[in-house]
Amino acid sequence: MQRPEFYCLIAIGAIVRSAVVALAAWLLAAMPGAARAETPVGCATPPTNELVAYRCKFYDGEVADVVPQAREWIKWRAPYAHNPALVLDIDETSLSNWKVLYQNQFVFVPAGPCNFRKGMTCGELAWERMAVAPAIGPTRDLFGLAKAEHVTVFFVTGRCEGAIERAATEINPHRAGYGGWRHLYLRTKQFNSDRSVAPYKTWVRGEIEAQGYTIIANVGDQWSDSKTATPSASSSCRIRST
Repeated sequence: MQRPEFYCLIAIGAIVRSAVVALAAWLLAAMPGAARAETPVGCATPPTNELVAYRCKFYDGEVADVVPQAREWIKWRAPYAHNPALVLDIDETSLSNWKVLYQNQFVFVPAGPCNFRKGMTCGELAWERMAVAPAIGPTRDLFGLAKAEHVTVFFVTGRCEGAIERAATEINPHRAGYGGWRHLYLRTKQFNSDRSVAPYKTWVRGEIEAQGYTIIANVGDQWSDSKTATPSASSSCRIRST
């Protein structure tokens, strides 16, 4: 089997076209970014915000153009791998939090109730526990392909481990159409003091491979999803948050 290793950058989010968008992208690095919804909120009328305009006009098309690269890679790689596995991030990779991001006008609101009335805000934790985030369509399609190719799928998220959080985070993918995955990893207390999720995600991938799986693809929205890939991982795909 000879074929160059494939590394893909799935650019889901804004391509920075101005200082305004660049600043917004930096502010959103630690919070949910733009993601695919069936009918994106904020797109009913011509948007004046550049970030919203990108979401409404270009986002879905760019996702649809790039994700097939990852699909073709998995189709080619899976038959040659021993116990092939796909690792998917949750937020802004598998599930969309765009509705919350738009409601909060790109301000991170970690706590408090989730209220979508005009002028109100939606707390991130409350939103996560509602377990109603919609799927990002191309990622769900990639998930389906992986299952068809007999690839075991694992989810990893930076959300913190806890009974309520785990229950909600496990229910949401099922509601969004992701059925038949192997396990969901949430961030445990031993990694809470780390400013970066990189050590945690490195540990997760090591745990998966210790079970005898070969990770053939990592898909996520942060650089940690690709930088922390284990040596046997053949492909790392970054879904860039807005």
